[in-house]
Amino acid sequence: MITKKKWNTKHAECLNLQKQPEPNLRLKKLSAYLNGGTALDLACGLGGNSFFLSRLNYQVEAMDISDVAINFIKEQAAKYNLNIQSHTADLTELHNLRRTHKTFDLIVISYYLDRSLFPIVRSLLKEDGYFYMETFYQSPENGDRKISNQYKLQPKELLSEFGDWTLHYFEENEQEGWQSIFCQKQ
Repeated sequence: MITKKKWNTKHAECLNLQKQPEPNLRLKKLSAYLNGGTALDLACGLGGNSFFLSRLNYQVEAMDISDVAINFIKEQAAKYNLNIQSHTADLTELHNLRRTHKTFDLIVISYYLDRSLFPIVRSLLKEDGYFYMETFYQSPENGDRKISNQYKLQPKELLSEFGDWTLHYFEENEQEGWQSIFCQKQ
């Protein structure tokens, strides 16, 4: 599988450089809303968001296609006694998520876009639960990125998709080409 190999290589390179995974900056700024419970971190990478949320008293379930990333998260969670269950999963195979009968207080997706996950997020999030997502979008000022438009949101797309929920934060950064939303299911 090309995608799995690509991400395994990328994460192994980061670990070889001894780069410590960091949580998303905007998620970190929203920590006043994050009071513990259950969290699902989709496309978790090396676990920066998962480690952050675990330290905020969340029981985290982390999923990523990279077994290099998942093994790192498992090692760190054991080493630092963090409440994180991590699983290797190809999120393009939706049955990986549909088989769970769990619901979550918080779902996080950072720099991964698969629009078919949006209805699954809606079904897995508890009533009054929070959803945070940030990824690239088709910014008029930053169209030259080496990322296919297939993996970029349309302007205000997250607002359109989750506009029926309570909005706590939304931003489109045209210079850097990212879109971010933090909302609460109603």
